[in-house]
Amino acid sequence: MKNSLSAASCLVFLSLAAARAQQPPYPFSDPTQPVEKRIDNLLSLMTVDEKIHCLGTDTGVPRLGVPNIGSSEGIHGVVQRQKRGNREPITTTQFPQPKGMGESWDPDLVRAAGGVEGYEARFISQTAKYDRKILMLWGPQSDLARDPRWGRSEEVYGEDPFFNGTMTTAFARGLEGDDPKYWQASPLLKHFLANSNEDHRDSSSSNFDQRLFWEYYSVPFRMAFQEGGAKAVMASYNGWNGTPMAINPILQSILRDQWGVEVFSSDGGAVHELVDPRHLFPDQKAAVVACLKNGINQFLDRYLDETTAAVKDGEVSEAEIDALLRPKFRIAIKLGLLDPADMVRYTKIKDSPEPWNTGRDRDISKKMALESVVLLKNEGNLLPLDRNAIHSIAVIGPLADQVHWDWYGGTPPYTVTPLAGIQAAVGANVKVNYAESELGNAAVLAAKNSDVAVVVIGNDPTCGPDMAHDWYHTIDGGGTLACTVPSDGREGRDRESIDLAEEQLVKQVYAVNQKVIVILVSSFPFAINWSEEHAPAILHMAHSSQDEGAALAAVLFGDYDPGGHLVETWPKSLDQLPPMMDYNIRDGKTYMYFKGEPLYPFGFGLSYTTFKFADLRTSASTLKKDGAVTVSVDVTNTGSRAGDAVVEMYVHHMGTKVEEPNEALKGFKRVSLAPGETKTVELPLKASALGWWDEKLPGWRVEAEPVQVRIGDSSADVLASTTIRVQ
Repeated sequence: MKNSLSAASCLVFLSLAAARAQQPPYPFSDPTQPVEKRIDNLLSLMTVDEKIHCLGTDTGVPRLGVPNIGSSEGIHGVVQRQKRGNREPITTTQFPQPKGMGESWDPDLVRAAGGVEGYEARFISQTAKYDRKILMLWGPQSDLARDPRWGRSEEVYGEDPFFNGTMTTAFARGLEGDDPKYWQASPLLKHFLANSNEDHRDSSSSNFDQRLFWEYYSVPFRMAFQEGGAKAVMASYNGWNGTPMAINPILQSILRDQWGVEVFSSDGGAVHELVDPRHLFPDQKAAVVACLKNGINQFLDRYLDETTAAVKDGEVSEAEIDALLRPKFRIAIKLGLLDPADMVRYTKIKDSPEPWNTGRDRDISKKMALESVVLLKNEGNLLPLDRNAIHSIAVIGPLADQVHWDWYGGTPPYTVTPLAGIQAAVGANVKVNYAESELGNAAVLAAKNSDVAVVVIGNDPTCGPDMAHDWYHTIDGGGTLACTVPSDGREGRDRESIDLAEEQLVKQVYAVNQKVIVILVSSFPFAINWSEEHAPAILHMAHSSQDEGAALAAVLFGDYDPGGHLVETWPKSLDQLPPMMDYNIRDGKTYMYFKGEPLYPFGFGLSYTTFKFADLRTSASTLKKDGAVTVSVDVTNTGSRAGDAVVEMYVHHMGTKVEEPNEALKGFKRVSLAPGETKTVELPLKASALGWWDEKLPGWRVEAEPVQVRIGDSSADVLASTTIRVQ
């Protein structure tokens, strides 16, 4: 009996011990507790110094076992360059620049690309081999390419607010993953707001009215926050109507209070710029305090000593620091960092084959590269080329045998250059004559001795071989980038020209071989007027895809039908544009207000096959001000090749008493069709999408009016239209 009691006591003791071992060490790590109570507990356990430390990019509290969220650049691939003590950077899947992803007109694919990036960030964060904490990815870039001279327009999806908002929402959702409770990674949107000039950005102001704020510049951000669930943003360097964004009260009154944003990051060096050159504060401490008071809770600038001193002096209270940290720890909980690992699906992403070397990630990369190729011209159906009909091909140009990286691109696991892609496509039966340039008459000789000539030209997105350090002060005192080519641009440097100097190479080749195909690999629109007039075929693709050459070769030889469309208006010359710093797009910027005839319109793209749009209809002829209709159109592939049509839906207001755009994109869909196949494309249209911002209310106003709904395959090519009445 005594032995039995002893054994029973042992079992009870062991059960209690096991239960205690399973209990979370602190209430903040107990997932059964309410989120705010968990954060209350965590903050109560932290020292003031630990709290101030978490206002940077490191949110870890090692003493309490709280992991760091960490961060990385990530607008078209995770960026993990070489670090001290490591011989090589970490390779990650690299998609085309956002401009190229946009040219796919495929938000589902953009979401898949975001999913690849978020998965790879988790893998790097959780795998012992790498162990770099990078679960907050700085992307998507949500600004608008309102002027082709902007040096960073390569980083954004396009010039249209609805289009960019759709893409930023898709990419943000991809980063977050599809788990109903936890995030795979956290997006941080850049750069709020109206950040589309580089020259003098440290002291400039983007000036425009409330209507353009609500109807244009803020739209992609709002959509990604409200529809994509994103919770973090980076304030831009510039001001809006004179007030720098890091201290602009709209961060709190609109982004926090209306859109639910929780993390507000300064940009690198932006706090110091409030002191010099803006001269708004006497020193860094005063500038830091002003940013803290405006809700900045992630600093990419000097802040640690200044915040410590401000707390000690009583300028900032510990309670204020707690309020700033609370939203950051909500995101840590959303990422599952404070919960048991077996509860979080994404913790299993580790210690497996590198995802960038798997078929899944590579297939998505290849599909994105293919869908991003835009056919701009195809006179006489020169394309696609018939491998069996040619014996030689010239591949010419400075971009023919390289894939360019850019400032916000990482290191891909492999790259396929246009030359390599063409060589692989033609095999040993077709001679490839390669010439990098016209030096030594190489380009002319290669073209002369070939059946057809492919000329690969474009810009240099790095704007020099050492872009990380190649900065200098201009004569007027501004800091800029030492670009030697006027039409080049990137962060810190706007373009001075949209003319392409390398077009001279096209002219030389055309003089000896008129079967010339221009491949323009570029971050920006170029005024290639001569090539458009003379070259029989032109393709466009953005930089930095690891599968660049393979995609171009597949299109050249008809293994894939090009279906990409442009995401910007391409002017014929700068004379068609208002001044660079004119942020009032109504003066003639973007397809919505452009004056004159562009070289290529927004939404433009050709195909090897042909499509017919028919039977445009709406689910109702009237639209209530709080209602919605479905717009339907039948799309038929009337050609002999399988291909993708892009259905673009624009609206034109016919009755409002205020100035409206010429037309505005309100829906789109990319659809794949076999020869002879017909599909019905349905696009939703909400009355709220037809509203305009009334500054007198202030608020949205939906007019009772007739509205023309236009369906086309570009903003300048209306293939069908109908009218509905809003009432």
